[in-house]
Amino acid sequence: MLDSEVGKLIEIIGRLPTLGERSAHRIVVHLLKRKHTTMSSLIKVLQNVYDTSVKCEICNNIDVSTPCTICSSTKRDKSIICVVSDIADVWAIERAGFYNGLYHVIGGKLSAVDGTGPKDLDIDGLLKRMEKNNVSEVIIAMSADMDGKTTTFYIQSQIKCKDVKVSIISHGIPSGGEFDYLDNSTIISAFKGRQLLN
Repeated sequence: MLDSEVGKLIEIIGRLPTLGERSAHRIVVHLLKRKHTTMSSLIKVLQNVYDTSVKCEICNNIDVSTPCTICSSTKRDKSIICVVSDIADVWAIERAGFYNGLYHVIGGKLSAVDGTGPKDLDIDGLLKRMEKNNVSEVIIAMSADMDGKTTTFYIQSQIKCKDVKVSIISHGIPSGGEFDYLDNSTIISAFKGRQLLN
């Protein structure tokens, strides 16, 4: 069984975040029982997303077009940029449904342990956007762990424009916590209680 195509499917699904082998078994059994409905629809959607998804040339979000729907929207406040480490953070903040500015995904956090330095993150892209556009505030939305704090401090140190407010979200975000695991009210409170750094 484990050497079969079904076994390979179980193994691949089991590698997904928060899933293990037992959850993967249950998912595959569910899909096999609904081969002509659920599995067929899933295959079509996965193929479509695979074929059409692209990284936004402006903010690094993933969407079906570039610029993404957030960057190209005329209803967003383009004077505010929220800096996050990962695409999942954008989606979690959007899910909360209160923030109306733009985003910049830097692609991780500075980490001596993991060997992630400034050149591995898209901080230069953020600074170039600030130079080109009329940005009044940069909100740095990192977790409160050591890597998040280090990244926040580094980004703040690179923003030279005195006319731009730099703020951080209040830390109702647990140390090491990710936005995706937080409820909407916690995310909203963290943004509303943000503190100025300059």
